[in-house]
Amino acid sequence: TLAHHPDLARRWMVFANHILGKSTLSDRDRELLILRIGYLCQSGYEWGQHVQIAKRCDMSDDEIRSTKTGPQTLGISTKDKVLMQAVDELHGDSYVSNETWLNLSDYFNTKQLMDIVFTVGQYNLVSMALNSFGVQLDEGLPGWDV
Repeated sequence: TLAHHPDLARRWMVFANHILGKSTLSDRDRELLILRIGYLCQSGYEWGQHVQIAKRCDMSDDEIRSTKTGPQTLGISTKDKVLMQAVDELHGDSYVSNETWLNLSDYFNTKQLMDIVFTVGQYNLVSMALNSFGVQLDEGLPGWDV
């Protein structure tokens, strides 16, 4: 899809590379954020791709499923709860509340807090593009029923 706009693709890949490969977040925390925003945006392609990546980051099926039910999921860690709360707030009104910032700061430093916001923003953008361009699941990718 991005092959139709090589200048855009080249410039966007610099940012995307930071988020996916050079961010200060752990791979697991990054994938938790991506799965949650992908689910909220109903981006099946994004979800399927990142379920596979999340499994390589040692996320269990239960942990992956928790990203569909969000921060109110019973039995998840406080850290996962606050990460998903941040995603929900960013998705809902593009703002992380003071309470959520305070809770996040128990686990993350300033650079990591910034990477949380930019990761959610990046994958919100990716989800919008994939949905708008009609990108379908690749054969063999997991669906919503993980």
